[in-house]
Amino acid sequence: MEVSTRFVPLLVLILTATLSREALAAKHAVGGSQGWDESVDFDSWASAQTFKVGDELEFKYTAGLHSVVELAGESAYKSCDIGSALNSLNGGSNTVKLSKPGPRYFACGTPGHCEQGMKVKITTAAADGSSSTTTPPSGCLLLPPHPPIFSFSVSSHWSPLCWCPSRFSSRE
Repeated sequence: MEVSTRFVPLLVLILTATLSREALAAKHAVGGSQGWDESVDFDSWASAQTFKVGDELEFKYTAGLHSVVELAGESAYKSCDIGSALNSLNGGSNTVKLSKPGPRYFACGTPGHCEQGMKVKITTAAADGSSSTTTPPSGCLLLPPHPPIFSFSVSSHWSPLCWCPSRFSSRE
């Protein structure tokens, strides 16, 4: 029984790190208070935001008048090639989770709206603020990025934890 109780603090740490990460995820109302609408300067809006893995985009718009399509890449974004859509949403209120670092491209699927500027490029950074992924040492487990456990300030430079069970020796 002693062996299993040794892992309780680690399990608490993993749970705390995971819950803290989810609690700190941001929800971005695309277009701000105006929402997903032709009157918004989406380049300016996006440049004023910081997008991280785990954040969510909230598209709010008039269903039937607008829609949201995710485009395949920058070329489709620049040319407003709606035919290359990876996904299409049209309910009037949609949430898109940013699940990995890198660029994503969205446009309105209503004919002519993308060409009028109703499109946005989102560049997502890793949850720890970096643009690269961390590879744990061989035989180790990479735990999710975490906030400082005993700190009153929130740092944007969190780093992942590595747990290496192979480096612990059993004392039986």
